[in-house]
Amino acid sequence: MKKLALHWQILLGMAFGVAFGVLASTQGWGGFVEDWIKPFGTIFINSLKLIAIPLIVASLIKGITDLKDISKLSTMGVRTILLYISTTVVAIVIGLLIVNVVGPGRGLDQTTRDNLLNDFAEDAGARITAANEQADTGPLQALVDLVPDNIVGAASSNGNMLQVIFFVIFFAVGLILIEPERAKPVKDFFDGVNEVVLKLIDMIMAAAPFGVFALLAALVVEAPSKDLFFALLKYSACVLGGLAIMVLVIYPLLVKVVTGRSYSSFMSGISPAQLLAFSTSSSAATLPVTMERVEEHLGVDEEVTSFVLPIGATINMDGTSLYQAVAAVFIAQAYGIGLDLGDQLTIITTALAASIGSAAVPGAGMVMLVIVLGQVGIPEVGLALIFAVDRPLDMCRTVANVTGDATVAMLVAKSVGKLGEPKERRLDDHYVEV
Repeated sequence: MKKLALHWQILLGMAFGVAFGVLASTQGWGGFVEDWIKPFGTIFINSLKLIAIPLIVASLIKGITDLKDISKLSTMGVRTILLYISTTVVAIVIGLLIVNVVGPGRGLDQTTRDNLLNDFAEDAGARITAANEQADTGPLQALVDLVPDNIVGAASSNGNMLQVIFFVIFFAVGLILIEPERAKPVKDFFDGVNEVVLKLIDMIMAAAPFGVFALLAALVVEAPSKDLFFALLKYSACVLGGLAIMVLVIYPLLVKVVTGRSYSSFMSGISPAQLLAFSTSSSAATLPVTMERVEEHLGVDEEVTSFVLPIGATINMDGTSLYQAVAAVFIAQAYGIGLDLGDQLTIITTALAASIGSAAVPGAGMVMLVIVLGQVGIPEVGLALIFAVDRPLDMCRTVANVTGDATVAMLVAKSVGKLGEPKERRLDDHYVEV
């Protein structure tokens, strides 16, 4: 029998995970899931995070040095940044249009609002404190933070991905500028490391169905009370509707118009990365798989994937920006605060800026939302209104982030003549049975 495709294996793992989580919740097996199931999900995420930095270092050095021309790097960089900014603005505008038309926060019951505020006030306070610490920094602090004082220290955390990318680009440019015969041993080393890391991704993804099973089972068991979820149903529908438009309409349409690739080929090519993004809520953890799918299943040259996707995992947060726009207006509506056109334009610019600085890890968008709220005078404590459904929505907006990364990679590749036919690697490539 033909082996089941990876995305179907992951979907089955997710379905069984949710089903088992529901069963465990009803039977009182929460402790069992916490002690014996969840750790395997944590191990799966950690193994993906483990290879994220080596993958960025090796693939980015290989991709940039293969260009052999620094002018090509600047051309690709400008196009990448402009496309990421453009798709983020589109996402924010879509979110604002939906939330203003639907009005999910209008007429929110006072009792429900008070219950939400009381239940999640502590969590909201922690995020507000973190956001205030970030807001207190100087205007050029983001530029200062971009340059690490110790590359080993920067590489010790996936949260410092921009610092690692800065160093690697700096290092790769240096390789291009020295004599080719002296650069060759270094380049060959990183080419070999890149091949090893790609094989490790294949090995880790073989366990993906079991990893997502553990993650989803634990998520269902640990979910807060469902009673208040109904009060946030319209808000969630607005966010999910906007994300669906981006993932199912805007991105495939851009790919079709610019590259000529069909809807089905794009979605089937990126679907395992989307499912993994949904399970982990982390663009950084999903990055190794995103790079593999875009290169091997969508035909984007490694020169492009190694440059565009690591940057996208850090600064391209379309789903997060859309959610911030919807959440800001929803909280304003819940408090009866009117937002004029100027306020909504402020939300667009602030959410765009916040998305660039948002870390590619679960929950970071909530911290950046505090900054957005503060810019338009919305009470920051209103953050507590949306905590109950933040986790599942975080999973969905990460899918949009990852799909946006893949879309921009294909558009950039097409613009520089680096989009070819998919070339799938297999786990048993180069394996010789003795």
